[in-house]
Amino acid sequence: MSGQNTVAAAPPAEAVARDPHWAAKMARLRARSLPERPAVFTDDPSLKTAVADAALRLARARTAAAAEAVAQEVPEESREEWVQGRPEVLAADAALAAADAALEAGTIRLTFRALPRPVWENLLKKHPPTEEEADQGHEYNVATFPAALVAASSVDGMSEDEAQELLDTWSDPDAKALFTAAILVNQTLRVDLGKG
Repeated sequence: MSGQNTVAAAPPAEAVARDPHWAAKMARLRARSLPERPAVFTDDPSLKTAVADAALRLARARTAAAAEAVAQEVPEESREEWVQGRPEVLAADAALAAADAALEAGTIRLTFRALPRPVWENLLKKHPPTEEEADQGHEYNVATFPAALVAASSVDGMSEDEAQELLDTWSDPDAKALFTAAILVNQTLRVDLGKG
């Protein structure tokens, strides 16, 4: 009912009697943000390998420096600072930072946000399954719904045409990862539900 003014109904008197802070609680419920989910794509696997290798070199340098600190009888309360200041640890730490920066530069991050329930339901209605798909248990058209959902859930502003282009031209695992990020944010139960 867009375009119509709605008046918030007063909470039931019984609820107010049980919880005098109902208005504050309702305000918090209204203020909850929709869940978001990232999707990360890195084209060069050697960037991930370089980070893992650099982290291993740093761990080894720290272990060797810690052993040297013990051998040189560096007081225990000063050992961490001593280890951190060793040239080989500093060099390994800098190499890890450089590898991390290269990985970050070579990574594409997309973010997807859950759709409000009426928007989700409307999207499903716009992309109903074929008769055969419905018989297989699908609740949407597998040819048209993925791009529509990716675009509708994209925080980055991806259009439906752009989403379809990626789904059509990427490898099957990458295309599935893209669609999965969009569908999971819309169908995964939030972990904060049921607490308490």
